[in-house]
Amino acid sequence: MPLTRSFRETVQARARRDVKFRQALLAEAMQALLDGDLEEGRAALRSCINATVGFEKLGDALGRSPKSLMRMFGPSGNPTAENLLGVISLLQDETGVRLRVRAVADAA
Repeated sequence: MPLTRSFRETVQARARRDVKFRQALLAEAMQALLDGDLEEGRAALRSCINATVGFEKLGDALGRSPKSLMRMFGPSGNPTAENLLGVISLLQDETGVRLRVRAVADAA
């Protein structure tokens, strides 16, 4: 039996109505990046972009080609710090989520 809604549409709908879900999408991406798992971090950011602002609007806001941004956050992408931080800033503004970094003592 075919699904009536695509997975992307379902995620987008939930992201629009659920602030905790938006927070979780961004938090997952940021934690992966901070843990040094760049591939997972890029993939999570790509999912967050698709679920919230979309690459077209992101490209307009950053003055970048949407295709270029898609490549940056693809499996072999390598966004510059400027692009990465610009995307994170815009995602915070668009989703109404504020990220804070907090130092936590290592338990080891």
